[in-house]
Amino acid sequence: MSKLAQDIILRPVITENSMDGIADRKYTFEVAKDANKVEIKAAVEKLFGVKVAKVNTINVDGKLRRYGRYEGYTASRKKAIVTLTEDSKTIEFFDGMM
Repeated sequence: MSKLAQDIILRPVITENSMDGIADRKYTFEVAKDANKVEIKAAVEKLFGVKVAKVNTINVDGKLRRYGRYEGYTASRKKAIVTLTEDSKTIEFFDGMM
């Protein structure tokens, strides 16, 4: 069963480091943990109408957090850094952030 693009791309990652990458045509998204690079590329191209040159993925483990005497881990997640081709248009969502 194929997954929908909305199920693969969960949310954009908005940090100082990810905003610096926009100048190099690199956009960061949180993606489904079971998604592979081919599925991520297809989902970004379908959702935003851009051409993707390359996809790098990172598995981020949860951090140990304490609240008083209780402790636990935050949720682990997967991030994808998507690089667009030179002739591709930009992603409009990120244009207002800079």
